[in-house]
Amino acid sequence: MKLDALATAAGVSPRTVRYYVQRGLLPAPEFRGPDTGYGPEHLARLLAIRVLQARHLPLDEIQRALNARTLDEIERIAKGEVPAALITTAVVSQPDDDVPAPAPTASAARITRWRLAPGLELHLDDDATPAVKALAETLRRQAAQKKGHER
Repeated sequence: MKLDALATAAGVSPRTVRYYVQRGLLPAPEFRGPDTGYGPEHLARLLAIRVLQARHLPLDEIQRALNARTLDEIERIAKGEVPAALITTAVVSQPDDDVPAPAPTASAARITRWRLAPGLELHLDDDATPAVKALAETLRRQAAQKKGHER
């Protein structure tokens, strides 16, 4: 299929497809120029990327996860069957939420993330040292205080 058809089927822009090829998230298409063709693997990968992004996985982690899987496994992820080992994120908390720090999710959580400000996230490994966890909490509180002063 052509680039526009692939992008439409996956719900992304053609620019996103080209970017993912450049980053290595998608294999290079079969041909170059006006005859460039994309196949079922490209669509499955794009759909899987969208599923994993919805679970807040960063692109680097998504790339590693997909590159380590067969096409059949990628197709299952694209259908929403995400292996527990890939679910690494906890609840995303905004600094303006009046909610305490989020607890990790029950399913194989390894990273807690907070959105401190637009374009800025804090990621904390569950196995971080107590000193690093205290630092993360300090940063989170400071971001919340700054947000409160801006109102």
